Amino acid sequence: MVSGKVRQIEVADGKFRIGGAQLSLIAGPCLVEDYDTTVAIALRLAELATSLAMPLIFKASYDKANRTSVSSPRGPGWQEGLEILAAVKEASGLPLLTDVPETVQVAEAAQVADILQIPAFLCRQTDLLIEAGRTGLPVNIKKGQFLSPADIPHAIAKVTSTGNQQVIVTERGTSFGYNNLVVDMRSLVIMRSFGCPVIFDATHSVQLPGGADGASGGQRQFVAPLARAAVATGVDGIFLEVHPRPDEAPCDGPNMVPLDELRPLLERLQAIHQAAWG
Repeated sequence: MVSGKVRQIEVADGKFRIGGAQLSLIAGPCLVEDYDTTVAIALRLAELATSLAMPLIFKASYDKANRTSVSSPRGPGWQEGLEILAAVKEASGLPLLTDVPETVQVAEAAQVADILQIPAFLCRQTDLLIEAGRTGLPVNIKKGQFLSPADIPHAIAKVTSTGNQQVIVTERGTSFGYNNLVVDMRSLVIMRSFGCPVIFDATHSVQLPGGADGASGGQRQFVAPLARAAVATGVDGIFLEVHPRPDEAPCDGPNMVPLDELRPLLERLQAIHQAAWG
């Protein structure tokens, strides 16, 4: 039995909640590549989530501002990216999560997104956390690779200082030497004790940061076992970057899950979640 009482976070005007009895899914590609690719992924995810009765939030970033190299793909940028995401949201009917790397972008991103995400490298940026909190939208804080779980209440407090209690925390692994991450499952239990829903990012947790000659590598074969372990430990949702052809994706391909392999993984995770909750 999973223990720990967490507040429930309402998403998309209460269409569903993160932190309830169901396991939620945050999924999508690393970047907004173009409208056609992004909407195709969203529609396939929507169909899958509906068939599994699994709450789904579509995820894509319009600007990955903290890449390894100056030549690394970043996405279409702020304004064009938000226009594409708004169109994808309308076409798919899915609630939307996207990163906000700068305070100046928060207000416009909040007009499109249902959840604002604070990138892991920026989880200590006070002004960014406060600005995101002021929107009143749920804020997903990705725990930095450099933080212990005991540090995350300080980031949470920056958002809640605005009066916004809609905070989610995501674990995405901890730096372990050079170009490597490790997941300490105790972190999930510790962070859940702070009263916020906890998401496990199974794909970024298998990254090899900067380990591919100017880009990040990854170990896709470990996504499924880590996701299973996290759900058994007790989380409120799983974060997965997915793509129809990960090896051709502009970034994060080595750690993304192929769309064709997603259903059996989600079915297994739902079964584990049901057994863990009792």
